[in-house]
Amino acid sequence: MTSSHKSRHRSGVYLVGLGVALGLAVLISPLASSDPDGLDRVAQDLKFHHQAEPEPIAKHLPFAQVFNEYAVQGVPEQVATPLAGLVGTLVTFGLAWGLGKLLLVNRTKATDQADSPQSPSSPES
Repeated sequence: MTSSHKSRHRSGVYLVGLGVALGLAVLISPLASSDPDGLDRVAQDLKFHHQAEPEPIAKHLPFAQVFNEYAVQGVPEQVATPLAGLVGTLVTFGLAWGLGKLLLVNRTKATDQADSPQSPSSPES
C-alpha cells in the first residue's frame, strides 16, 4: 500500500468517524433526559446543592451567552439542543485534530533531529 493510499484511507476513516459523531450529536441529543446530570444529581442526593456558586466563573466566559444548559440561545427550541451538539462535536474534533497535528509535527522534528548526522564543525562530546 502506497503512502498516499494510506493517507486517503486514514482521511476517509476520520471523515466517517466525524460523520457518525455529528449524526449522533444531532439526532440523539434531543432525546437526552432533562433530569439533573452527574454532579448536580449527586449534590441533590447528598443535600449540598445549596452550596453551589451562585455565579460560576463559566457564566462570565464569552461563549456563555450563546450556550446555556446544553442548548444554543436565540434559536428555536427544536434546533437549540441539536445545534449545540453539532457545534460541540465540531469544536472537540477540531481541538483533538489540531493537538494531534501539533504533536505529530513536534515528534517528526525530534526524530529528524535525532537522525541527522552532526556537522563536521560541531564538537563531539
